[in-house]
Amino acid sequence: MIIATLSYKVPLEKVDAHLEAHKAWLRNAMDQGLLSLAGRKVPRTGGVLLSLADRPAFEACVAQDPFSVHGVADYELTEFAPTAADATFAFLLD
Repeated sequence: MIIATLSYKVPLEKVDAHLEAHKAWLRNAMDQGLLSLAGRKVPRTGGVLLSLADRPAFEACVAQDPFSVHGVADYELTEFAPTAADATFAFLLD
């Protein structure tokens, strides 16, 4: 599992210029099984992505995100091996 955190590095008006293309990228990545969950940080300073794909495939996917292509956000990818979960997230355990 990979948790990716995005941090915007430009003002929100520049982020918003690429938001619709980013949303289309999210839908496509989900359709391809490369992305499982996505959402904004609160407050809106970036976002968080969850992927169950292997790291090379997810890195290639992230490289195509319009936020990445246009230099809108920095990305930090963290591989994570869950070892405990409540019933809601038990399906994520290895």
